[in-house]
Amino acid sequence: MLNYFNQNKILLTINRLRKYVFAIFITVLLVGLFEALVLSPEDYKQSDSVRIMYVHVPSAWISLGIFSLISILSFGIFIFKNKNFALITKSLAPSGFLFNIIALVTGSIWGKPTWGTWWAWDARITSMLLLAIFYLMFILSWRIIDQTDRAIKVSSAIAILGLINVPIIKFSVDWWSTLHQPASVNLLKDTTIHSSMLIPLGIMTAAFALFSLLIFLMKYNTELIKIKNKGLDRL
Repeated sequence: MLNYFNQNKILLTINRLRKYVFAIFITVLLVGLFEALVLSPEDYKQSDSVRIMYVHVPSAWISLGIFSLISILSFGIFIFKNKNFALITKSLAPSGFLFNIIALVTGSIWGKPTWGTWWAWDARITSMLLLAIFYLMFILSWRIIDQTDRAIKVSSAIAILGLINVPIIKFSVDWWSTLHQPASVNLLKDTTIHSSMLIPLGIMTAAFALFSLLIFLMKYNTELIKIKNKGLDRL
């Protein structure tokens, strides 16, 4: 159980940090949009519709990364009995869920001109939809369950169970025949995507990561204020 000995200092630090993160986010986003919409080339098959990749792919990466982090911290809740981990996971979930939905919606929009349909029960799409369901269950567990200790246990269990879905999403294109192509960006192998597309993709991913950090800071700030208003020094 973590005590909040310096809540005022923490709140002040978050408020200051938010301003810097917001400024950097706007800068990186503008550069990324210019790279994606102006400098990056059209695809010889998909033409300009390929540009939705610069929103779709980073959104999917961010949502997967956040859920993985939530799951790892959930293990820490059970192992170390540190309730601050629960406060962090609760604050991370909204941005992860948001980017999960963005990935599904943009994937559907991209799929129409590419595959000729808005939706297909493709392994990658279905597993991303399942991830959204895990996110939703995690968020709802905090809203529905009034008892804090029980909400922490239930939400953590959901996150740990949902971790099973993460490698399924990652390797679904290798394990099954899907409409999605194999990964073009690979840290362990040669990347097959051209640098003219890889650079804006990386910049947009950085912009979305900064935006998710901004949402996290706002949510974490709100949760600390709730604790402070209750006259508590701990979760």
